[in-house]
Amino acid sequence: MNDSCDSIGKYISILYRLSGTYFAREFKKLNIGSGQYMFLAFLYNHEGINQEELSNYLSIDKGTTAKALKKLEDEGYISRVQDEKDRRAYRVFITPKGMSIKEEFFSILRGWNDNLINELKPEEIQTLKTLLKKLILLNIQEDFHG
Repeated sequence: MNDSCDSIGKYISILYRLSGTYFAREFKKLNIGSGQYMFLAFLYNHEGINQEELSNYLSIDKGTTAKALKKLEDEGYISRVQDEKDRRAYRVFITPKGMSIKEEFFSILRGWNDNLINELKPEEIQTLKTLLKKLILLNIQEDFHG
């Protein structure tokens, strides 16, 4: 029997919602919303990036980025400093409070990854990564060319 609802997109969507639930629950203790953690994760490796570049790298609109950064700033995890060369731009930095949660923050991220793959064999994990990367690359190309 052909189930027209049995699509790859359906399973990706379910995993996305499950990840959102997991991250909302785990990051709640740090007062980080599910819409903010990806910004903080990126900033740990790209501290000092300007806010517009951050939006571009994450493919998230500037308004959403500004709101997420404002919440992280209100919590004391980041600071935004006016760029000396371009007074309209702001550079984003991790504060000492933000650095103090880094280990716990990445432990939460690893926890989700571990939950996803803990019952898979190493070759299954590699195949899954390869196929997901392929889907992403094919769709990025389609997005730019189609």
